[in-house]
This record gives sequence, structure tokens and C-alpha cells, in this order.
Amino acid sequence: MPLHPVFQAALNAAQAAGRPALSAGTIAAAREAVAAGAKSLGVGPELGSVRPLTLPGRSGPVPATLYRPAGQVLGLVVYVHGGGWVAGSVEGFDALARALAARSDCAVLSVDYRLAPEHPFPAGLEDAEDAIRWAWAQRAELAVKDAALIVVGDSAGANLVTVAARALAAEIEIALQLLFYPVTDQDFDTSSYQECAEGFSLTREDMRWFFSNYAPEAQWSDPRIAPMRAPLAGSPPAWIAVAEYDVLRVDGERYAQQLKEAGVAVETRTWPSLTHGFARWFNLVDVANEAVDAAAAAIRRAASS
Repeated sequence: MPLHPVFQAALNAAQAAGRPALSAGTIAAAREAVAAGAKSLGVGPELGSVRPLTLPGRSGPVPATLYRPAGQVLGLVVYVHGGGWVAGSVEGFDALARALAARSDCAVLSVDYRLAPEHPFPAGLEDAEDAIRWAWAQRAELAVKDAALIVVGDSAGANLVTVAARALAAEIEIALQLLFYPVTDQDFDTSSYQECAEGFSLTREDMRWFFSNYAPEAQWSDPRIAPMRAPLAGSPPAWIAVAEYDVLRVDGERYAQQLKEAGVAVETRTWPSLTHGFARWFNLVDVANEAVDAAAAAIRRAASS
């Protein structure tokens, strides 16, 4: 299926404006680009309450924001945003966090983890682990007594979420790990990396650049960076969404297959006509909105079971 016309128009506009790839500039420029993109994508729904808070981390306080829907709260989501481990923020992913809270009837704790290269691997991962552990202990106050815990991430955030979920599986009951287009390996020669190497919002060189800022190349095969290289038995059930036009499509598809082979219950969806980062485009792209609806329904099922 052709790339969705809204995404095609956005790519055409970026090319006409001579907008460089994320990896062509500085860390500050990449962060500004991700933040600026959020402002053009619209806002999320009104909720019952939205409040900043700070949770304890092993290396110091971790900022976060708690989104609570109006009405009954079914469960608790810990959400970890994308941005290649170097960009993104709670504010930049505010609309998506709001949409997930409203559509799933769950409280959403969005985590402002430390970013590389100032805080390289494993700083962001440690913050994600600490946030999930703390949320589990505080779930009655954050959501509702005996709330089911669901962990959600997109892109690099999905990488952090799935690694943290596996590490904590023995001590915390995670009802579902929901991953939008996760980074799961350090193989830049998959078919999707080749097919989508250039001309999209996320290129193969962008991913190499993100990896190089996150950790030294000698560490890229560490299972805490490339979770496809870890033993996956005992991981929480998973719901994985990938995009047709995304360098990370095969990462997500292969990871889903390896989870299944390890005996983990998995539902995976490859969304046609979409490209990387589509979840934030729910206000503008009908298929992306359908994907966020499907994700929220999976969260609601996990919270209610």
C-alpha cells in the first residue's frame, strides 16, 4: 500500500524546505526537531487530572507526569516515550499519553527518563526500571487498589520498556507490555532497514547515530540494548505494533516471533501505509488513530482481566 498521503505530504514539505535528517545535526537540533514536531500534531483530550510528580530513582529523583481519566480508573500504565534515547520528553508526548489514558480508562504515568549522551546507557534503562518498580508499589495511590500494571513504550522507549519488563518479571506482575515500533536489535541490514534506509522521517543513518550516542559500539549487542539477543522465556505478554514504511519494522516482527517461540503470548500488527512515529499522529492520520484505538483496547483488556 502507498505511504499515507498525510505522511507523504509531510515528507515532501520537509524535502522542499531542505530539512536535514536528525543525524545530520547536533543533539540540541534533534531535540528541537522532535519537540517542534509535537506542536504540529495537535493536542490530546481533556482528562480528570494531570499532575507532575517525582519518583525516587537509584541515581536521584526521576520526574514524571500522572494522567488520570475522568470516571472509573481500570488500571495503571507506565509509559516511556521515544526519541532514540537522546530526544523526546513527557511534554513532547503529552497528547499521546492523554489519548491512551482517555481511551483505555487507565491512569498513565509518563516517565521523563535521563537522556544520552549526557546520561548514556544504562541511565535511561535504570530510570525506566525504577519507575516501573515504584509504580507497582504505589499503584493503589496512582490508580486503584490492586490495579493491573501495563508498560507501554514507543521506539527507543519501547526498547527500554521491554528490557525493564524482562528484568522485573520475577518481582512484578506485568499484565502486558505494549510496544510501538520497538528497537530490538543492532542489525542495520534487515530488509526494512534496506527498503526504508533513506527518504523517511527515520533513516538508517539516524539509527546508527542514535545508537552511537546511547552507548559505545562494543556494547550494542548487550541484551539490555538488543533485547532480541536475550532469553525471552518468562517475559510478560506482548502487543506489538509496527509500520509498513519503517526501518524498525523487521525489529518488531522478529521480536514478536522470538517471544512466541519462547512461549510468550503475543499479538502483533503491521499497520499499512504508515511510517515510524505514527502513534503521535492520531489527530491527523486516520490509520494512526485506528492503531491508537487498538492499542488502548489492548490496554483496557489487560487491565480488566
